[in-house]
Amino acid sequence: MFQQATLPIDISDGLRLNVKDAEKYGQDLSADYCFAEPFPHIVIDNFLPEALINQILENFPTEKLQNDVVFEMGYAGLHKRQVDPADCNGFSRQVFALFNSKAIVQFLESLTTIPSLIPDPHYVGGGFHETTTGGKLGIHADFRINEQLHLNRRLNMIIYLNKDWKEEYGGNLELWDRSMQNKVHTIAPIYNRCVIFNTDADSFHGHPDPLTTPEHVKRRSLALYYYTASKRIYDDSVAHSTMYKARANEDAGTKKEIRRLVFDNYLKDLTPPVFFRIFTRVRDKLKL
Repeated sequence: MFQQATLPIDISDGLRLNVKDAEKYGQDLSADYCFAEPFPHIVIDNFLPEALINQILENFPTEKLQNDVVFEMGYAGLHKRQVDPADCNGFSRQVFALFNSKAIVQFLESLTTIPSLIPDPHYVGGGFHETTTGGKLGIHADFRINEQLHLNRRLNMIIYLNKDWKEEYGGNLELWDRSMQNKVHTIAPIYNRCVIFNTDADSFHGHPDPLTTPEHVKRRSLALYYYTASKRIYDDSVAHSTMYKARANEDAGTKKEIRRLVFDNYLKDLTPPVFFRIFTRVRDKLKL
């Protein structure tokens, strides 16, 4: 479950992660993730390059920002502050953009074997998180549907930003089995530790014991959530390709080309894929 492997992010010119490097990084850890109990997950220490994680912490917004959300809901979240990335400074916005990038999505797809992941541009529930003394978050399974984007929530990624975290502070992330009878893992929220896990209906987790930190010590993290779309979209919308139209003054050759494009669209909608592929290959070969 616990791994040490630094994500190969190049910070010499902004923040850059090569897609192929990200894919291999995920593949190398995939077996550990997929076969973990009580649900697919992984804990990666030294996750980000040291210089990068240090900059993220240095840029953590300590003062209240415009769209902060503070939870005082008891077991459902106590003394917890949620910071919208859009309110943060330029560097932090760049960091969140990286975690919504193609390369990070490729890493996560390779790690989890979940295809077609979608990041959340609105960071619903995500962003920077900060919990203060006495704060907690009860054991729970996360919301399943992003109602703004109409997407299925599939993954959480949490990166902890807590330097010199002491065991007596508490704040450990707990992973429970599906029956809620056994606590399977206890994960300390230490600096530069990343936890990634499936957000299934029975992926029970939380840090339910009140923090016993000194007043000046906060439990901080960066939280990202990832989604997939439903294939039922094909039942709701016609899945044709780009539909071209001819202007009245188009020449005969262009009009013929457009008629062919429109015909292909309708043929693709009405015939099995194998027939469409055979038809277009034969037509192209005969140059019809």
